[in-house]
Amino acid sequence: MTPVNSAMGGTLSVAIATPLPDDEDLCTLMRHIEPRLTIDYRPDLLPPMRWPADHSGDPAWRRTPTQQHEFERLLGDADVLYGFPDGNPASLRAAVQANPGLRWVQGMAAGAGATVAEAGLTSEDLHRVVFTTSSGVHADNLAEFAVFGALAGLKDLSRLAADKASGTWPERWPMRQLYDATVLVLGLGEIGRACAARFSAMGAYVIGCNRTVRRVPWVEQVYLVDDLAEAASRADIIVVALPATAATEKLVSADILARLRPGAMVINVGRGSTVDEEAMIAGLRSGALSYAALDVARVEPLPADSPLWAMDNVLISPHTATLDAREDRRIAEHFAANATRLLNGEPMTHVVNTVEFY
Repeated sequence: MTPVNSAMGGTLSVAIATPLPDDEDLCTLMRHIEPRLTIDYRPDLLPPMRWPADHSGDPAWRRTPTQQHEFERLLGDADVLYGFPDGNPASLRAAVQANPGLRWVQGMAAGAGATVAEAGLTSEDLHRVVFTTSSGVHADNLAEFAVFGALAGLKDLSRLAADKASGTWPERWPMRQLYDATVLVLGLGEIGRACAARFSAMGAYVIGCNRTVRRVPWVEQVYLVDDLAEAASRADIIVVALPATAATEKLVSADILARLRPGAMVINVGRGSTVDEEAMIAGLRSGALSYAALDVARVEPLPADSPLWAMDNVLISPHTATLDAREDRRIAEHFAANATRLLNGEPMTHVVNTVEFY
């Protein structure tokens, strides 16, 4: 995409295509950070949020035919879309194809590349329009959940909760310690690096596995993905921080799970498709795996008949570990900073790879 020439007074017109919170004026915040933005926000054309960072909004809400026409006009006149229209691939494809002047679309999710892939855009559209994610916004939140999940397993949280519920004071038992564990972080992007920092700070020995070998703070040794089996054989805990791509589909396979140390733990803060869920369940049942802490599942919502629901050694979060009251503000700040880079002709951050869509 050709950068805007700021010396010629370049500006960017932005259409807000996702609901925004009522309690904070994020449009003013974005314009304060980057004054060269002109922002068109029509909250009457967008579904209301049900909770913070509810970027799809109330599914029961519908536009009138007149509102739909106005919404499509809004999207068709913009240089940039803030959010995926209606949060679905078909609406994204329609908006991109209807606007030949569109230059950039900001996704709200860290894994927004998957939606871009599902949109089925032409190679011309993918070359013409830059897609970015909010990946860096969620790293710290997910890293905290990963540590929480590890401690829940090591300290027998399920057993403690069951004893409390039944009013039982049992015999004492030894608990496992995080500082004795080797933690394998699979995927060393921003989320993986944030996980590594926290586990290292708590005394764990951290190793990593990545597409490329590079020096990463807090990681003692980095393996290539081709050497994942070797890395897994050293791990007491595997933290999965991978995007959903064709290359990562069931990368944590039955073989990889079997190579983990006896009684190992699985923590997934990436995408559910990256782990062989059936093999993980089998390992949890047999005792080969002692615990799993999952913020994601292969199918979401997790089906009611999934064996995971009934397993005491599984912690399930409904893909909510990223959410907090400040997420919308951080995404807005992230977007405005990227707008400055674009207007100044500098490389943008968190750009979707339109070959592997991560």
